[in-house]
Amino acid sequence: MNYDVIVVGGGPAGMFAAVTAAEQGSKVLLLEANDRLGKKLLITGKGRCNVTNNCTAQEVLQNVPRNGKFLYSVMENYPPSSVMNFFESRGCALKTERGNRVFPVSDQSRTVLDCLQKEMRRLGVRVQTGRVTEILTKDGCVDGVKAGAEIYSANAVIVATGGVSYPTTGSTGDGYKLASALGHTVIQPGGSLVPLETTGNVCQRMQGLSLRNVAVKLLNGKGKAVYKDFGELLFTHFGVSGPTVLSASAHIKEFPCKFLIDLKPALEENKLDERILRDLDTYKNRTMENALTDLLPRSMIPVVLDMICVPADLQANSLTKQQRRALVEVLKAFPVEVTGKRPVAEAIVTSGGIKVSEIDPKTMMSKLVQGLYFVGEVIDCDAYTGGFNLQIAWATGYAAGMAIKR
Repeated sequence: MNYDVIVVGGGPAGMFAAVTAAEQGSKVLLLEANDRLGKKLLITGKGRCNVTNNCTAQEVLQNVPRNGKFLYSVMENYPPSSVMNFFESRGCALKTERGNRVFPVSDQSRTVLDCLQKEMRRLGVRVQTGRVTEILTKDGCVDGVKAGAEIYSANAVIVATGGVSYPTTGSTGDGYKLASALGHTVIQPGGSLVPLETTGNVCQRMQGLSLRNVAVKLLNGKGKAVYKDFGELLFTHFGVSGPTVLSASAHIKEFPCKFLIDLKPALEENKLDERILRDLDTYKNRTMENALTDLLPRSMIPVVLDMICVPADLQANSLTKQQRRALVEVLKAFPVEVTGKRPVAEAIVTSGGIKVSEIDPKTMMSKLVQGLYFVGEVIDCDAYTGGFNLQIAWATGYAAGMAIKR
């Protein structure tokens, strides 16, 4: 029951911290509340696991809108290239796709999880099922943990319990309770990288429609642009989702706010107007509903026409210059009124967590309790989609694992 290090939580950050600490010669116990490790890891990247992003440490930090500066040291010490080398040198072949996203060649998250578990077995990390209910201390230092009726002794405890997103995978906020009991401040957790709810029925009318290569702009309540992106977007029964929406959600501080979608970002307004004129001439004897089929997805046409107050059965050759101008404006700035975020349970990652000013940014050790470390999503840091959140998990896990031996 005596260990050098106890890791609480068997997600990516916890497993990586356990491997790193064991590599340094520490006797490591990993306690996981679930019946198996890596539940959330298995569903990341739609089951393919976006391991990291093939970029520099500085570029990673540019994609961390919340407390990115806090991660400077750990990211410089363990950048994406180090993560990629770790997995590939252990038989987990990787590939880089669009947006520098890195995936296993197998396209299966299981490959990444198997690699980590194999390493833990090789290094003698003991893995055991158990929910930690208390971190024990003595004279301001870690002394072990209590899990059920069992007490495990250790001089170092690494908390890697995740946030509160996807609670079915075991992310139920346990780490916040453990930290609070020891005097740490917990920034109210909420959803980040989360779908958004909208007003009216505009999005609902286009439910299931996915748009590619669109430019989005997020405006706050005062009409100021706070985020811009380019990529994919999905209309749903509650509002909008997709990569561009998820990243934008990290910038929303208040509601209501607005999305403006540029449906034709490759065309300037005058070029778009010329394109519309050509279509109207080609389909001059058809209704507007049928004249726009080359320009827009079928389910979007009646919505756009309603927005500019043009009857769907209007003859194409009857469209006025003023109406055509309104059409151009809507295509370049299709408005979506956002009223709120979906529940945190549907978020990819958690925003909020252990206050970073109470953690040593080089070692991830608590400034309040000697021998207590926090890694991964339990910390108040979150990033955009693209492998950046897993990169935070690997880098913080590595920092804690290395710091304990020192």
